[in-house]
Amino acid sequence: MVLIDGAPLWLAETNAWVMAREHGAPAIIVDAPPDPEGVAAVLSRHDLVPVAVLVTHGHVDHLGGAGGLTRRYAVSAYLHPDDEWLAADPVAQLRALWGMVPPGEYTPPDRYESLAHGSVLALAGFAVEVVHTPGHTPGHCCFHVAAEGILFSGDQLFAGSIGRTDLPGGDYETLMRSMAERVVTLAPETTVFPGHGPTTTLARELATNPFLEELRP
Repeated sequence: MVLIDGAPLWLAETNAWVMAREHGAPAIIVDAPPDPEGVAAVLSRHDLVPVAVLVTHGHVDHLGGAGGLTRRYAVSAYLHPDDEWLAADPVAQLRALWGMVPPGEYTPPDRYESLAHGSVLALAGFAVEVVHTPGHTPGHCCFHVAAEGILFSGDQLFAGSIGRTDLPGGDYETLMRSMAERVVTLAPETTVFPGHGPTTTLARELATNPFLEELRP
């Protein structure tokens, strides 16, 4: 059994996902928008106890709440080292990109555990493979749970779209190479839980997503 729930949080409506084996079990948090109370509410409705916060990439809408969650639950946050430059100062990132700091919580963890491509994290009864997919950001990672047919895609792949590449550190050709070599090679029946918007499947995106047209068999 797999229990997955989530909520679109903060101004960017970033999906914060939680995954556990069942109600009342240990859980994994995937992405932490600057609304840790919102993430805590998702955990609470299933009586889940988090064991880790996995951050797909260094943009503030995905990690702004990581510090609050790690302190509240005494757990570690994980991030690829190529995105540490983005994660170091979420407030400065907001000022640079938006010219303002909207309401939210932006206190980073004391430190991040490093993610590495191909490593497998044993967390909450799951084997979670780290899939480094640079392009949206240099350190962007997806999280693949092969035994359950699940991919947390962050801002790599959405229902009908892909992550933007016009922000600092982004590169379209790099993102599409990551897509070709490390995402569309997964099982077509894989269920995709993206960083924004509704869930989808890899087969559906290969068949209908205009950005993946060149990658179709």
